[in-house]
Amino acid sequence: MVKGANVGLGALSEDVGSVVLSLSWCSAMADGDADVSVLLLDADGKVRSDADFFFYNNPTAADGSVQLLGKVPTANGSEDRISLDLSAMAAEVERVVVAASRYGSARFGDLDDLRVTIADRTGEALLGFSIADAGSESAFIFGELYRRAGEWKFRAVGQGYETGLAGLATDFGIDVDDDPEEADAEESRQLVAGAGSTPSAMVGEDPAAESAVTVPTQLVAPEAAAEKKRRPRTAKKKVTLPKTLRKSLAESDTWRQARLFPASTLKNDGEREMRATSVLLSVMAQVPEFGRRLTAAFGAPAGRMETFTEVSLPHGDTPKRPDGVIRVERAGKLWTALVETKTNGNPLKAEQVQDYVDIAARRGYEAVITLTNDVELEGRPLVDVKIDKRRKNKVTLWHLSWAEVAHQAQMLIRHEGVSNAAHAWLLHELLHYLQHENSGCHGFQNMGPAWVPVRRGIEEETLCQGDQRAVAVVESWERLVRQVCLRLGGELGQKVLPVQRAKRGTDPQTRRATLADGFCENGRLNAELRIDGTPGIMTIVADLCTGKLRMSIEVPAPEQGYPLTWAKRLIRQLAEAPADLHVETLVESQGVGPRATLERLRPEPADILPKDGSPVAGFRLTLVKGMGSTRGNAESGFIRSVDDAVDRFYAHVVVHLERRQTRRPQLVEAAIA
Repeated sequence: MVKGANVGLGALSEDVGSVVLSLSWCSAMADGDADVSVLLLDADGKVRSDADFFFYNNPTAADGSVQLLGKVPTANGSEDRISLDLSAMAAEVERVVVAASRYGSARFGDLDDLRVTIADRTGEALLGFSIADAGSESAFIFGELYRRAGEWKFRAVGQGYETGLAGLATDFGIDVDDDPEEADAEESRQLVAGAGSTPSAMVGEDPAAESAVTVPTQLVAPEAAAEKKRRPRTAKKKVTLPKTLRKSLAESDTWRQARLFPASTLKNDGEREMRATSVLLSVMAQVPEFGRRLTAAFGAPAGRMETFTEVSLPHGDTPKRPDGVIRVERAGKLWTALVETKTNGNPLKAEQVQDYVDIAARRGYEAVITLTNDVELEGRPLVDVKIDKRRKNKVTLWHLSWAEVAHQAQMLIRHEGVSNAAHAWLLHELLHYLQHENSGCHGFQNMGPAWVPVRRGIEEETLCQGDQRAVAVVESWERLVRQVCLRLGGELGQKVLPVQRAKRGTDPQTRRATLADGFCENGRLNAELRIDGTPGIMTIVADLCTGKLRMSIEVPAPEQGYPLTWAKRLIRQLAEAPADLHVETLVESQGVGPRATLERLRPEPADILPKDGSPVAGFRLTLVKGMGSTRGNAESGFIRSVDDAVDRFYAHVVVHLERRQTRRPQLVEAAIA
């Protein structure tokens, strides 16, 4: 069809009592998406009530005449489907407007292949309308169905609004409420119940309890709320995990909740690898946001994803069985990756990965993905594999750590949200499985065989520069720091990145050798973390000479005011911080000035100021904790002690510092049952 054209549905099919409309588009950008909406209009071109406005916060009509079926990946991008039961449509409804909207600075002109398709109840396509002239619109009417002489007809509209979904809704008689403060207050009063779904039961939240979970909001008709009308909110809300726990119905603490992916029965590494691979790949295929998040960095297109396990592929005299296969289809083309997984700290086998690379090259596959507890470092591949660059088909070897998989799941279900409650529940179950003590998917957990002799060498002062064992410990430390960033970032919903002080272009191996020489000299491992929203960089120092971990952050002095005012304000902010927190004053051109514990400064904040009136540049806050001795992740292990020190310092010190821009995120105190 062309823009402005119309056609009677009865002329296309004898069975048009129920139709499915599909709105599709594609984009090369990561945020290339839109959300559909439907409005039922009377003879005056207005909605009868707010209940005639269907969108992500109100996806289903009570009479079943309208159902937003959600998104599915397609060969060209994504597709949003709407089911319309025209035979159940109220007699007062004269027009059904079908639209879509985008958010922020996103516009429909940034999307390609905008198209609406109508199919009958059997799935047979009846008509299609492509839009090629979209521009600066943030809300767009694709088309409308309307009654004419007792027959339903479709008109290709292709016009939009620059005022977004709220502007579109208002134009058709919807009174929207998107005031942030009022919306937040209303959200805290809402019952955890969705329009046409029960996501609260799926994510384990008490329907009668207050919660921070963001779920679809039930729209209330004006006549049912005469005293206080609740207006629709077009501010997008997605499903995330609740932060409060519901009271368990179990009779005893020994009862264990049934899980979709049980891990307690796993007996050996072979079973763990098989189960972990199947669990991960199945969730990737079913939750598009998650599958796309993990594969986009590997060059996979946005499209329909299918995953497979235990696939037999010919290779010489003996077929090979990679742990998994990922295939993504877009525009008739396939992207394929072979997957090799290891759990419980088992290392990759170079010859095995080499076989998969050779198979992928011969079969025209694009990638081989390895997945282990280890964290790959720049310039330090986990396995030595030869890539034949003379082949026409280039195969790329990629690596994922289980810690990164858990991080991406946390970001989606705790902070960013997914499209529906079923997807949130699947990710919740995946995360529970990965964190189970028997899954074997716990990330980097061992400082390596060099840890004990290096510690002994530092204690005995016999460790010499150039010792390769020191380089190995520095590499393990870098892996640990990267994993800490992933874990903390997933908990907070913020970017947490390690800071590298080496000059740009420095070879990674040269940089690590230099750090190892410094480590041999002073016995200290150092790291710096940049956390979005915090006033400074968090520093971690593991002093193997003293067996102490030192966590610190520098808070710059405000641009205006007086030093005594700054000191008093800082002490007030640290009212709940540990009494043994060390506070040091940073003096311009002189380095460190006075220092004292927080316990001493609380009654006398002025004691931290220089007596000679030297200019104050800021303050350094330091917390000291004992360091674990063993190389593993046990209670007495070094890795566990670093995790605990980072969490304690952030939760008791950093979180209370003056906000830079937004409210400081809190660490999640308890896991969801």
